Amino acid sequence: MDNIDPKRRSANMARIRGKDTAPEMQVRRIAHRMGLRFRLHRKDLPGKPDLVFPKHRLAVFVHGCFWHRHPGCARASSPSTRVDFWAAKFAANVARDARQQEELGRLGWNVLVVWQCDLKDQGAVATVLKSATEISP
Repeated sequence: MDNIDPKRRSANMARIRGKDTAPEMQVRRIAHRMGLRFRLHRKDLPGKPDLVFPKHRLAVFVHGCFWHRHPGCARASSPSTRVDFWAAKFAANVARDARQQEELGRLGWNVLVVWQCDLKDQGAVATVLKSATEISP
């Protein structure tokens, strides 16, 4: 049972942002410290990737474990209320993510997904970004 009234719950959910989230800002800071230059949320690419490295043809999505259902992650728990609603919502998110990544691949872009829980080890994220940007275009 939800212990917050519906109006307050609705207000809380409405405040969840899709851009400039804390995990996204962390990845941006890491990339910037590495000297990598990127563009943000390019509208001409499927899914409007969070970071785009045009020189390397790399699109980076920073996914929250809860919303994008990180397999095997404790943060990908499911709410106990409105189970059918949340199952459909999460399934649609995962299907949309797969569709967008596949479309980017068809357009010749490499796709990298950085999960929110991966940001605990920023050195590992930097290593992944380094290896992904060293791939020849």
